[in-house]
Amino acid sequence: MSETKWVLFDIGGVLELVDDDTWQDEWWERWRDRSGLARPEFDARVAAADLPPIDVTAGREAEFWQSLATAVNLDPEQRAAMRTDFWDAYCGTGNTEMIEYARSLRGRARTAILSNSADGAREEEERRFGLSQIFDPICYSHELGVNKPDPQAYLLTLERLGAGPDEVFFIDDHTEALVGAASLGIRGILHRNNAETIATIETFLSGGTPAA
Repeated sequence: MSETKWVLFDIGGVLELVDDDTWQDEWWERWRDRSGLARPEFDARVAAADLPPIDVTAGREAEFWQSLATAVNLDPEQRAAMRTDFWDAYCGTGNTEMIEYARSLRGRARTAILSNSADGAREEEERRFGLSQIFDPICYSHELGVNKPDPQAYLLTLERLGAGPDEVFFIDDHTEALVGAASLGIRGILHRNNAETIATIETFLSGGTPAA
């Protein structure tokens, strides 16, 4: 194990300004309306399509969008629009202050990402925000094969970092993700605003005890 300090970030709701608790429902509702199908029929068709679990599998994004479009009778142009709308909603806008703060940590700490994700997120988020220029490694659930707060998500991430739990400070906007991390000895903070999160990271880096 190294003695390097690591700052481990979630993406949605932390590095991206997006409400993880609402955007998916809003997106589904938007496309129920655009499909022209009644809600019960739309939902039944989606359920029957047996869509691949793209949150914990990689390489199946194209299959997902084709199956979904077929299920709700979208033509290729509509399917492309649906996919574009999904990623725009998924990614939101960059939290520029937090991204630039992470960039400024170079030389003081290593920065990495652990994010629940969908297949295609690496390419879409890199295109928008250039995350690989700042964070290494970037651990996505669809590539790890497991979502937070499953302990295996954190164990696989620690393995990739080559770090022990006490060397890592984790930032997430969901309490359950922090509880999962804490169960393995990883300290962290529930992200509410940039100022509080940055101050708490600075406490960790200075050797203090961050308040959760």
